[in-house]
Amino acid sequence: MPELQPTVAVLTALPLEYKAVQARLRDVRKREHPRGTRAAVGQLPGTPWAVALVEMGEGNLTAAALTERVMTWLEPQAVLFVGVAGSLKSDIGLGDVVVATKVYGIHGGKETPEGFLVRPEAWLASHRLTSAAREALRDDPHAHLKPIAAGDVVLAAPRSALAEHLRKHYNDAAAIEMEGSGVVSAVHLAGGDALVIRGISDRADTGKSRADGEGWQPRAAENAAAAAVAVLRELRPFGGRGRVGGSDREGEDSEEGPHRGATGASYGGDHLDFRGSTFNGPFIAKRVDRER
Repeated sequence: MPELQPTVAVLTALPLEYKAVQARLRDVRKREHPRGTRAAVGQLPGTPWAVALVEMGEGNLTAAALTERVMTWLEPQAVLFVGVAGSLKSDIGLGDVVVATKVYGIHGGKETPEGFLVRPEAWLASHRLTSAAREALRDDPHAHLKPIAAGDVVLAAPRSALAEHLRKHYNDAAAIEMEGSGVVSAVHLAGGDALVIRGISDRADTGKSRADGEGWQPRAAENAAAAAVAVLRELRPFGGRGRVGGSDREGEDSEEGPHRGATGASYGGDHLDFRGSTFNGPFIAKRVDRER
């Protein structure tokens, strides 16, 4: 029988983000999906969590597709997307961490003769995960629980049309990045819990290349990873399961079939299987003998 542990998936876009999380795991082993997606699964010390770490690459479309795969393959109780972002606010500095209370998809709209009419998309973060984040990061002055903006573009010009678009239509967004809306939309459709945690590596302005050259990306990635660990130390398993150590066959249900007792023998005779069911009252049944 496979070992069952509560699992959280931690997703990243860049190698340096992946390495910042991987360095905090122990007893790491590799998993491979039948379609080739790789995950490193390890224990997060001091917590009950097994962490399934996946580097997805850049962009919201890729993030959405691979997040859906992770949800059906590894069945995590929660998904954290951890990485770097650009700050959109003067009071959120390099190295700070933004935990997204809301993720905006910033490119929806309609172009008309009167101008571009915005059709906003937004996904609220999981209340369960934001509550854990508030508790874990309350005393950290460099951690901010704020909305973020996600789009398939790198912003490096504070006086550009995109920057003005964000100021006008997404004024409460504290940071901008490129994968968050793909992750949270996929988790939302799967009925799961997601949280985006971003370290600030630049100010989304003409100084981006200089900030990258000064090493702010790895520092921001480290800070985001540390914040994610703090959240997971606060978070407790809350239902479902992650199938760590089981088969890699997509969609396999390891509990399908007759239930087996501690000795390994299956129960004999007729039985009704209620695993995964919920009842709000007594269950009544009638046995009818039929010729066999």
